[in-house]
Amino acid sequence: MEKAYILIGCELGSENDIVSKLSKMDKVKDARIVYGDYDIVVEVETETEAQMDSIITKKIRKLDKVRSTMTLGIVN
Repeated sequence: MEKAYILIGCELGSENDIVSKLSKMDKVKDARIVYGDYDIVVEVETETEAQMDSIITKKIRKLDKVRSTMTLGIVN
């Protein structure tokens, strides 16, 4: 099992729309708007590292108005 927190920087005012889209994605356990250097934090759990890579690069980073991401992989 792979688990990570993805920190997202997005365009001003797009936070609610992005969180709504993230919440509907398979493997996303939680998505919240936060204050600070990043705008959204997402909790993701996958069965494999390849699935984790795919959801980050092919889904989350491709969402409209996402400017940047930082992935924090959980060490078991």
